[in-house]
Amino acid sequence: MKQNKHMVDMMLIVRIPLCLFCGALAAAAARDFYQDVHLADRRFTGLRPERPVVQEPAGTSAVQQEKQSFQEPLSWRFPEPPAEEEPHFPPNFELKPPAAADSVTAICGESSVRVEAKKDLLGIGKPVQAADVTLGGCASIWEDPEVLVFESELHSCGSQLMMSEDSFIYIFTLFYTPSPLGDSPIIRTVDFSISIQCHYQRKHDVSSGLLKPTWTPFSGTKVSDENLYFSLRLMTDDWQFPRPSAQFLLGDKMRFEASVKQFHHIPLRVTVDSCVASVAPNIDTVPRYAFLGNKGCLFDSQLTGSSSQFLPRSQDGKLQFEIEAFKFQQDNSGVMYITCSLRATTADTAVDTTNKACSFSNGWREASGSHRACSCCDTNCGTSSKSDLTEAGSQLTGLCWLDAVLPPFEHTIQNACTL
Repeated sequence: MKQNKHMVDMMLIVRIPLCLFCGALAAAAARDFYQDVHLADRRFTGLRPERPVVQEPAGTSAVQQEKQSFQEPLSWRFPEPPAEEEPHFPPNFELKPPAAADSVTAICGESSVRVEAKKDLLGIGKPVQAADVTLGGCASIWEDPEVLVFESELHSCGSQLMMSEDSFIYIFTLFYTPSPLGDSPIIRTVDFSISIQCHYQRKHDVSSGLLKPTWTPFSGTKVSDENLYFSLRLMTDDWQFPRPSAQFLLGDKMRFEASVKQFHHIPLRVTVDSCVASVAPNIDTVPRYAFLGNKGCLFDSQLTGSSSQFLPRSQDGKLQFEIEAFKFQQDNSGVMYITCSLRATTADTAVDTTNKACSFSNGWREASGSHRACSCCDTNCGTSSKSDLTEAGSQLTGLCWLDAVLPPFEHTIQNACTL
């Protein structure tokens, strides 16, 4: 045992010096390495700038770093902006008022209006686009490099009708709505409108042409020197006086009295050959309603089931009939013309198919009681007899207008007629 212990001690003694020797060798190798690096660094010193030496402040090790703090608020402020100078305006400055362009003219015709607008509509030396100008929504019918031309019937292109004591006034509006310039979204003018008015007289004297008698007595010779004077008037409900007001509610009766003045004539009988209602003075316009025709047949009661009728004739020179007031369904212009054709014959002429006044009420009835004369009202009653005092009769045109407020509002639709 002692021998083995002695061997172990010897092994320890041997190992320790070896380790120390190995450490000494490592230290010597490291020292030689750093010496070589130092020599190499000195060898290349001339090839690169020397590193600046940072000098530590004295007593650095004794100073501890602290966060800076402000014991007092800062007194520095951003400088104020410079004061603005008062603007100096020119003395007596005034905006220049725009001058009237005087670029629109209108010609009012018998049944239409013609409007001419210069392309330089604004008077600024620049033409407008033709598509930007309309007459109540209607485009121009013709244009040249200088002028746009519009034409319209009196009841077309958004016209409005106003009525004074003596005149009918048709009002049109010329609209200018500028479109954007090119592909940009901007405009340099404003939209505006110009009102155009056409005035027409309400009252005219109506008379027939000269008589052309077919007999030779003295009375006939005297008649040939005079005119026949026809009239068609609205009457009061009792038929005693001309009606002072031309206002009617729809469903009321418009009472008409046709007459011919006798003067020195032999007794005459007046008849109403036809009556047509239309929205213009021309009876060939649409819509229209022929409520009396075929040489004296009153169709309204037959077509609509109304109570329209001729009254029994009391005088040869007068003929009375009544019509239930009406209006056209799709017309909102507020105007309706009634055109009637009156004719006179000698009073002793027989009541026949061409000289009659027939109404429909469970069959045709004639105002004088000669009901057989109405037998042709459902077919064709032919031409006038040779006893007519005029070749073409006398045609009278009257005007009716409507002010309508349709249901569900209060039913205040009114008709008015001036004849």
